[in-house]
Amino acid sequence: MRFCVTILLMSCSLFGCVKRTVLVTTNPPGALVWVNDREIGRTPVSFPFTFHGEYDLRVERAGNEPIMTTAWTDKPIWDAPFVDLVAELAPAELHAETVWHFDLAPPNNNPEQLIERANKLRAYTQGISSE
Repeated sequence: MRFCVTILLMSCSLFGCVKRTVLVTTNPPGALVWVNDREIGRTPVSFPFTFHGEYDLRVERAGNEPIMTTAWTDKPIWDAPFVDLVAELAPAELHAETVWHFDLAPPNNNPEQLIERANKLRAYTQGISSE
């Protein structure tokens, strides 16, 4: 009986695990990254995640326009239902890495464009059509 329990415990230690990470890069590097309103760090930065899906992303760097967007992580084939059970039991570590890259634009300091965008926003929030 002890032998069976020992074999069972040893076989459980052979099971692999799944590692999921996202790598965020920017051009130029050194931008501060927030994911779901949590500060992650400066690019290039990598962080682990548990669930595939949609993430709110904010990227800021002094001297560049900030980026606020939504980014997604895609499931690899071995993370599909029923296949993931076999993948978790495989005696290997599986790694799913998603890469998000952003090119940061220089700041837009044109006052005429800023005023035009502000007027469009004001008209939109007041329900006035400009067309």
